[in-house]
Amino acid sequence: MNKVLVVAAHPDDELLGVGGTVCRHTRNGDEVRSVIMCEGESLRYGKNVGLKEATQEAAEILGVAQVYSLDFPDQKLDTYSLTDIIMPLEEISETYRPDIIYCQSASDANRDHKLLFEAANVAFRPTSRWVREFYCFYTASSTEWGMPKSFVPDTWVDISDTIEDKVRAFERYRSEARPYPHPRSPEALRHQGHYWGNQCCMDYAEVLMTIRRTFRGQ
Repeated sequence: MNKVLVVAAHPDDELLGVGGTVCRHTRNGDEVRSVIMCEGESLRYGKNVGLKEATQEAAEILGVAQVYSLDFPDQKLDTYSLTDIIMPLEEISETYRPDIIYCQSASDANRDHKLLFEAANVAFRPTSRWVREFYCFYTASSTEWGMPKSFVPDTWVDISDTIEDKVRAFERYRSEARPYPHPRSPEALRHQGHYWGNQCCMDYAEVLMTIRRTFRGQ
């Protein structure tokens, strides 16, 4: 059994990036937990629109065992020191000891995503000897809009059997879904899955960029 940790800045990022991959893991008997760094509501909505409840409902659909909601303020990670962001990630790493990390990309348009990657790259550095694989994922409506365009996928995960679970889980985020052809719409998520999958002769795929993979001796 692998112990998997998904590290996302906002509610729904974890779903947009690796929802299908997470479902594959849980179907295969792996334990998956998610970290949601920011509450995602205060700046855009100014009130509770049910994101925390949606996160739990989506997690149940995908089989995620636990969600760590850290409740940093939305779009304000740049008001904290990097150490403030690193520390809770290190604490989770020490207690859970994940084998595989999926995190957002430093090339995303969203500033919170960039800072989260910087913190995760320190929190899950090679001194965390239990971490064997560390990847960045592609977040619809942020990675494609970022500059410079430095996200270069090198790993394709077949989600042909889990794409509908991903879409169904995403639809729990009623406040976040947008009408097609916005990239954060159910139809666009299917199209994006086709686009990535067809590159490697799959029906649907999610893509990752490897940060580190380590192979240690006994």
